[in-house]
Amino acid sequence: MTPDFDIIIVGSGPAGVSAAFPLVEAGIRVLMVDGGRKPDVLPPERDFLSVRANDDDQWQWMLGKDFHALKMYDTVSPKLRVPSLAYVFEQFERENKIVGEDFVTIGSLASGGLSNAWGCGVARFSGEELESFPFPASELKASCAGVALRMGISGGVADDLSDFFGLDEWTQPPIEMDRLHSYLLNRYTASRRKLASLGFKTGRARIAVISNDRDDRQACNLSGNCMWGCRRRALYSAADELSALLKYDNFTLQSGFLVDSVSNQYGLRVIQGKSASEQAYRTISAKKILLAAGTLATTRLALQALGKYEEDVPLLSCPTAAFMLWVPRFLGIRRMPAIGIGQLAFTLALTGGITAYGANLATTGIGMSEFLRRAPLKRRNGIELFRNLLSSCIIGGLFLPGNLTRASACLRKDDSLHISGQYCDGATAVMNEAETKLRKSYSKLGALLIPKSFTIGSVGGDIHYAGTVPMKSAPSRGESTALGEVKSLDDVHVIDGACIPALPGKPHTFMIMANADRIAREIADRFKSSNS
Repeated sequence: MTPDFDIIIVGSGPAGVSAAFPLVEAGIRVLMVDGGRKPDVLPPERDFLSVRANDDDQWQWMLGKDFHALKMYDTVSPKLRVPSLAYVFEQFERENKIVGEDFVTIGSLASGGLSNAWGCGVARFSGEELESFPFPASELKASCAGVALRMGISGGVADDLSDFFGLDEWTQPPIEMDRLHSYLLNRYTASRRKLASLGFKTGRARIAVISNDRDDRQACNLSGNCMWGCRRRALYSAADELSALLKYDNFTLQSGFLVDSVSNQYGLRVIQGKSASEQAYRTISAKKILLAAGTLATTRLALQALGKYEEDVPLLSCPTAAFMLWVPRFLGIRRMPAIGIGQLAFTLALTGGITAYGANLATTGIGMSEFLRRAPLKRRNGIELFRNLLSSCIIGGLFLPGNLTRASACLRKDDSLHISGQYCDGATAVMNEAETKLRKSYSKLGALLIPKSFTIGSVGGDIHYAGTVPMKSAPSRGESTALGEVKSLDDVHVIDGACIPALPGKPHTFMIMANADRIAREIADRFKSSNS
């Protein structure tokens, strides 16, 4: 039986497109399928401050016709609550048969996956963080370079976080910081030694946003629309790479096709699914299948193909917290144009060798409701307070390593994936230590951590999921090899977060992309060898 394609990639998110490039460049026939959802609420055309003052129809993208902004309150990031990104998450749980029990389950059916709605944070795992990976760290070098140059990263500068991010050799210059962040960075430079005793370091955030024009993308212009969607495409999204892939004759995209199962027929691997317009399921065959549907959806497909029912598999998920800083020196200044995602990043050394990571961002580009819901005041009083205070405030987010969450996934007999979890016993103490150290550190920088603003997110609300089908040197059933090939499931490779065996607190999307590129390069070499 002749396969329909050499390789099928399930999912067009960061992992899927990163694997697709090496494969199509090697001449391999690739089919990519994805959920295919598109936005039905467009982001603002003008900068955030202008449209907030002048757009009569702003309610449509501020609240949404179905009040999307008032939903998803379990998530920490305000980006998940903007109506222009509602299409990314709509019907994900129902269509993929994902059920969360005391766990926030977030995934995407959109072309480009969750990269449409991420915070653009990028980092390279250190040698220590890669110790549990079943291959030498050097194998990722070429993939890191290729992915970094393809997606476009800014923020490269010699500072105290250069080693932490490990990306500066491929980065563009930093994007201009606003006055508040510049002030904090200058104060940090003068107080670095004192802050070292608290384990606090800060520096420019390395982000997947371009500061120089390239190809058909325009550099960041400080519109402040990062949360809502950048019409200049300065922020990286995997969806923007599909047009480049479609220039290859050996690449086929079937958007709007939802995969329900993976199986083996006549010695070939097949996916079964259907699009919204189809009444019946159909199958598509290939020599290999790469699962890149996002950790949760990929886990369900892999466990289902294995017949691994009613057995728990572990799930890594980063505990998170959000907080708000007030910089009194800037009280009364006007809100200013600014990039609306991470400007300064920080690391915090905590007891037990734990390293927390976080980033600070401007309040420009975020609706006031995000702040009112966290204020310990009545709504009317909160509005009056923030009208005067907001321009001198900065918000921040903090991430802890994924092993501080005790979570698991289990495939039920009805083929639904149930996910449950809770923070580990010591996680709250770690969060309390982090809050205390942040309060002291920012105080030395002239910023006050607003009382009661430090809010721990719900379990799973971080979207940093990984490790359900982890790569191991000697994998057991349900684990995967160094190439992501699932044990007992030949020719099915997991290439997204599900195969990542460790999840530090730092951003992990970049490493998922680099690992997917690495796996695809090796698979492409094997294809070429078998055909020579």
